[in-house]
Amino acid sequence: MIRRRLGDATPTAAPEHPGLLLHPATPGSGVEPGRMSRDGAPPRFTDGPTDVLLRRLELTVRRRLDGLLQGDHLGLVPGSGSEAGDSRTYHPGDDVRRMDWPVTARTQVPHVRETIADRELETWAVVDLSASLDFGTANCQKRDLAIAGLAAVGHLTVHGGNRLGAVVTTGERVDRYPALPGRLAAERLMRSVVGTPRAQGGRRGDLAAALESLRRPPRRRGLVVVISDFLGSDARGEADWERPLRGLSARHDLLAIEVVDPRELELPDVGLLTVVDPESGQTLEVPTGDAAFRARFAEGAAAQRAQIAAALRRAGAGHLRLRTDRDWLMDVVRFVADRRRAGSGGASR
Repeated sequence: MIRRRLGDATPTAAPEHPGLLLHPATPGSGVEPGRMSRDGAPPRFTDGPTDVLLRRLELTVRRRLDGLLQGDHLGLVPGSGSEAGDSRTYHPGDDVRRMDWPVTARTQVPHVRETIADRELETWAVVDLSASLDFGTANCQKRDLAIAGLAAVGHLTVHGGNRLGAVVTTGERVDRYPALPGRLAAERLMRSVVGTPRAQGGRRGDLAAALESLRRPPRRRGLVVVISDFLGSDARGEADWERPLRGLSARHDLLAIEVVDPRELELPDVGLLTVVDPESGQTLEVPTGDAAFRARFAEGAAAQRAQIAAALRRAGAGHLRLRTDRDWLMDVVRFVADRRRAGSGGASR
């Protein structure tokens, strides 16, 4: 069976937004990373004993990133920090320059405003694990690549008191993990994300709702990393996640990690295929033996990815694309190194 994302196309119409998804390997196959399963499907390196797999992933990330991307984000000012925090009652010895006069006037009790050191970075990751990511035709599945991207973000940001939290959405459930400092907290977070149940077929993901959950209530200013294939759209065919993403850009630095499989960009010549959308259950006959159809598919896929990239630029997000047929760690290294040389933000801040 083959899976693909469909829009409103009928079984006789050519898709305008193609994205072919091959049937994944069966759960629990125990296939190691980089090897194909017996049925020819790509491996799932998140299947198997969780502790062993996480340790292997951590060692891979550390071995490839250590020594290449060193350094912390910059503190803007010395001292206790400049980011406004909560108010508390004044105590003798407090700096009078930190008096919170509005609260003092309302309560008739002296209050001071605490500040948060902006040398400490709070990172929130929004991880999309909807049914469209349970697919891959190359070295791994898109779900595995999304989890690997989260591990790389954790390695680059969790040190020096920085905190990492996550919002994980599958279309069936939304799991929220508070932002906590330290490597042990990051490892617990990764273990929880890996253990997230796979979404059942016929359920659409809701990336927009997950992004909205970070806007209300407002979080501390920091870095928001969105990991998804960004294939969601509203009834008009527009990206339903763009508006909440642009809302987050007013308060946070944004980094978008787009997960892509090569079969979502072009079709092989394998004859007539029956494809099914994993998030809606719709089916479609695809004549891949027709060269003109394959060309239209490639053009539509390129246009779709260009629209996604344009929406991310409008939102002010850094854009990192990871592919299941490429060395994703080197893509991360090149992206962060380019951002640092350019003197901009993203994962390096």
